[in-house]
Amino acid sequence: MAKIISVVNQKGGVGKTTTAVNLSAALGQLGHRVLLVDIDPQGNSTSGFGINKRAISLSSYEIITNQANIEDAIVETSAENVWILPSNMNLAGAEIEIIEVEKRESILKTALLKISDRFDYIFIDCPPSLGLITLNSLCASDTFLVPIQCEYYALEGLSQLMSTVRQIKRRYNPYLELESVLLTMYDGRLNLTQQVVAEVKKFFPNKVFATVIPRNVRLSEAPSFGQPVIYYDRRSQGAESYIRLAQEFLSKQK
Repeated sequence: MAKIISVVNQKGGVGKTTTAVNLSAALGQLGHRVLLVDIDPQGNSTSGFGINKRAISLSSYEIITNQANIEDAIVETSAENVWILPSNMNLAGAEIEIIEVEKRESILKTALLKISDRFDYIFIDCPPSLGLITLNSLCASDTFLVPIQCEYYALEGLSQLMSTVRQIKRRYNPYLELESVLLTMYDGRLNLTQQVVAEVKKFFPNKVFATVIPRNVRLSEAPSFGQPVIYYDRRSQGAESYIRLAQEFLSKQK
């Protein structure tokens, strides 16, 4: 059975999709079978692997609304050992469509159980909100990974996220735990960065990855070429950081 990890932060622009795509690709290169589930209507994880969002016939929308089998919607990517459940803008209206469905919070969990034994890890790229789709992700997950950018408002809204997680643990998924916090957009030359790191470590003691993700041009360029950064420019600082992150992530699983 795969370990299922939500990549979540209701604040946008924190490196959530960048992390979901590049950590998945790095783990795939290290020999692990990975499924990336894109449940963000923007579909950036989907295009990050070079998949045309307009050309897909089945997506996470059909899975969330119970219109298709997940086995039929999964697509093999060009990255080694990585598959994806793609997404597109159709998903934007899904929350309204399932609002009255019985056990609506467990739709994704039920779908993933059917294919979980085919993978080592399943990452879920969540939308930047704490709505019903993110609730589905957290109910399906064993752990959740929180990317935080090293900027002034880094911890803004995190108390709301943790409060939501506590409610989900109490009502739906008692086994949900924090995987780790990942510091992104890191610039060690700035005093502000050091202050944010200290604050995050105080907020999440013993739960912060030692690996940090720097600001890196190649990391920003890679999605426009439809490639994870380790395929776009393996020698870049961004690629090396995600390879180290994958190795650290694996060491924590032991």
